Amino acid sequence: MKNRREFIKQAAKTGLLFVGCGLAEAARQPSRQTTRVVTVRGRRLKTVDVHAHCAVAEAIELRRSSGNQAANQPLLLDGQALADRLKTMDAQGIEIAVLSINPNWYDVDRDLVSKIVAVQNERMAAFCASHGDRFAAFASVALQFPDLAAQQLEQAMKKLGLRGAAIGGSVAGRELADPAFHPFWAKAEELGAVVFIHPQGSGTADFNNRLKGNGLLGNVIGNPLETTIALSHLIFEGTLDRFPGLKILAAHGGGYLPSYMNRSDNGCRTFPAQCRAGVPKERPTEYVKRMYYDSLVFTSEALRHLVAEVGVDRIVVGTDYPYPWVDAPVDHVLNGAGLTDTDREAILQGNAAKLLGLRIA
Repeated sequence: MKNRREFIKQAAKTGLLFVGCGLAEAARQPSRQTTRVVTVRGRRLKTVDVHAHCAVAEAIELRRSSGNQAANQPLLLDGQALADRLKTMDAQGIEIAVLSINPNWYDVDRDLVSKIVAVQNERMAAFCASHGDRFAAFASVALQFPDLAAQQLEQAMKKLGLRGAAIGGSVAGRELADPAFHPFWAKAEELGAVVFIHPQGSGTADFNNRLKGNGLLGNVIGNPLETTIALSHLIFEGTLDRFPGLKILAAHGGGYLPSYMNRSDNGCRTFPAQCRAGVPKERPTEYVKRMYYDSLVFTSEALRHLVAEVGVDRIVVGTDYPYPWVDAPVDHVLNGAGLTDTDREAILQGNAAKLLGLRIA
């Protein structure tokens, strides 16, 4: 097996890397070639997965060549050939994967991050143009420089055909609701861009220390908690009032917020001195119901509850590929408690196609 550097050099010839993240071979590709056809009421559906990770080889090398130690963090630990990636999608019943890259560049200077983002977006766009029947993608943006991020988003959507942007749940310790990010949010609203929020490691040292130890708590608790905090700040700091047309898509079912959002409704009523008058303008639950969420909530009952809280039209399939959180993401929807066939069609295909402007033949 090639070592990591040899793999990246080879992958640089084609530009795009499908990440395996060190997972076992059996976990990231099927044992034999199979193609699952997904049908509801006798009609074939083309399932859209909005939460699928990848990487761009040239961008990794740019970070490494700069001497930035963060480039050695696990953006990419292993790689997977396109043929194997398609086999996995076929076996799962995923027709279209919407690719994104987890930001690990929020601490990079303006010149270097401009190059990194340009390379990533250009390579992603070229790949999707060549494989448009199976892939679409979210753009990368340098959100630590909001004006630059706004420019990058506009170019990605107007010139490169990308579907929006993937961002972290915070930016170098700053919340997404910080007024400094208003130029980005204004541009996203203007363009009708979908902004996919995926959590990154964050928090104070004391908090992160509490998540150390057995159980991968930094991920299983920390990631959904960061999303919960990010979305809550966007509501309570008035960002969603200032930019009411934003299309927010939250990973991992929105973290904990949709399941416990009614406490948010009662916080300012119970402790009015802790809240600014008139912010937010409406009950927090109203904003939660306007956002979108992937289906990665693990159980049939959790999916039923998410539908009950936010509405079936707000939910799309997300696998978090290549992480094998859910063995059968399509069955998770097909077997969802209380879902009608119309609901299943919407979650598997219709909602994502409408949200992202995908042409489903």
